[in-house]
Amino acid sequence: MEAISVIIPTLNEAGHVAGALRSVRRCRGVEAIVVDGGSTDGTADIAAVNGARVITRNACRATQLNAGADAANGEMFVFLHADTRLPRGYDRHVRRILSQPGTAAGAFEFRLDAHSIGLRLVELGVNFRSRCLRLPYGDQAIHVRRDVFRSVGGFPDMPIMEDFELVRRLHRRGRVVIAPVSVVTSARSWERLGVWMVTLLHQVSIGAYHAGFDPSRIARWHARLKGNRL
Repeated sequence: MEAISVIIPTLNEAGHVAGALRSVRRCRGVEAIVVDGGSTDGTADIAAVNGARVITRNACRATQLNAGADAANGEMFVFLHADTRLPRGYDRHVRRILSQPGTAAGAFEFRLDAHSIGLRLVELGVNFRSRCLRLPYGDQAIHVRRDVFRSVGGFPDMPIMEDFELVRRLHRRGRVVIAPVSVVTSARSWERLGVWMVTLLHQVSIGAYHAGFDPSRIARWHARLKGNRL
């Protein structure tokens, strides 16, 4: 069987990275690489204790993801957010999807770790989009073969929307297949900002990107709406 490398970018994810790595370890023979962006909360140490190979890069997620891919030994890559957990048997789905002729990439269905009507609607919307439009986002554990990833140039060097642009490029290479099982992602952003605010953030970002706005400008808007600073 071809080896799988799971690549996790982190920045101050001490409360989540151990859970992500436990889900990675559910399958044997899978390499876990954590690319830390300079955490100050012990994330890198926690990752190492939980079996990951840890490397350090700056805190731009696209740079971290590409650095992880450069360091990986596997022929299949899974890009996993630190607050997301993979389903049991995920390796079988990754190998099955990426071995299908004409397939460029895969991802999983989306589920949040909290329960409310609003969050269920978010899940339905995300899964409808990814199933019908074949446009998964980064929190759905996008997976791709090494050679295909290289052929599309990896993640674009952008401060935001890097997952969206990668999937658009992969579409030009072939099908994007959604596995019939879900990753589980933390609902922390939706709980902190509200379902409609997070939905608005996503839609504004996508609309601005399609309209040709510079990703750095979109990232500043995104941070301002979240009440943060870049």
